[in-house]
Amino acid sequence: MAEAPLDVDGRINLDSPRYDQSTFVGRARHFFITTNPLNLFASGSDLDNAKAVVESYKKRAEPPGLTADEVWRAKSLYDSAFHPDTGEKMMLIGRMSAQVPMNMSITGCMMTWYRTTPAVLFWQWINQTFNAVVNYTNRSGDSPIPLKTLGISYTLATSGAVITALGVNKLVTKAPPIVGRFVPFTAVAAANCINIPCMRNSEMVNGIPVYNAEGERVGESTAAAKKAIGLVVFSRICMATPGMLIPPFIMQYLENKTTILKRFPWANAPIQVGLVGFMLVFATPLCCALFPQKSSMALNSLEADLQEKLKALPNTPDVVYFNKGL
Repeated sequence: MAEAPLDVDGRINLDSPRYDQSTFVGRARHFFITTNPLNLFASGSDLDNAKAVVESYKKRAEPPGLTADEVWRAKSLYDSAFHPDTGEKMMLIGRMSAQVPMNMSITGCMMTWYRTTPAVLFWQWINQTFNAVVNYTNRSGDSPIPLKTLGISYTLATSGAVITALGVNKLVTKAPPIVGRFVPFTAVAAANCINIPCMRNSEMVNGIPVYNAEGERVGESTAAAKKAIGLVVFSRICMATPGMLIPPFIMQYLENKTTILKRFPWANAPIQVGLVGFMLVFATPLCCALFPQKSSMALNSLEADLQEKLKALPNTPDVVYFNKGL
């Protein structure tokens, strides 16, 4: 796997990930590092030191004797904890390195206790609260999300998930038991389709920053924002699919064909959490890698006014780039 090319002076280019992001394998390798839950154990001073190394290296003022591996280690820690656009340190549970432990715990419990209304209300609320934190933390661009928008998207997503779960639960009361196990996935998919667009509504109204091939900001695009949000919704649903569609078959088998859950009923939740966690270890980075983080759009796909603005530039870009968010 080829690593990021060196610059003209033979130095590491820290403006690009270590591995080739034009290939799925390169993006997957990058996200296996970025989503590594072990990054959560890095202390605040470790993260600040990593940021200092990255920033000093970019300014060609790094400490003498710094090796390439040390630079890349600092960069991986930096990427796992700091927002790519704003440079701000992200809240702990909103970081991509927290996705596996947080999602496996919440999803496993959501799939264990899905039959009663109180359980559905509680776990869908917990899940959407976590999703709201993640969506806010990993928003694209550098424009803040108003508290009003945050509250509306959170309320709509939580309501959508609960209504979907309760409605589908009612519809499948006479269906085979295995069907009921898929209700949480239906609710999660529906909520993602509500939560992410609502949370990032300001991006669709005001646009997100777009850049030329040299990394220069050339404007804001609402068309790019809509594409970014669509890609994120799709990848989030894909991310949840293995952990929410495969364990129900395993749990149904354990419940009907073995005595494990009858002898140890307390093991239901730990087994589901473990199964979901195992699948998320792979699904999280692989689904984050479905589309390039630095996505692109052709000039003729942008809104008309931005096209005119770019065509007036001395060097009109044929393609613009943007951070799609996670």
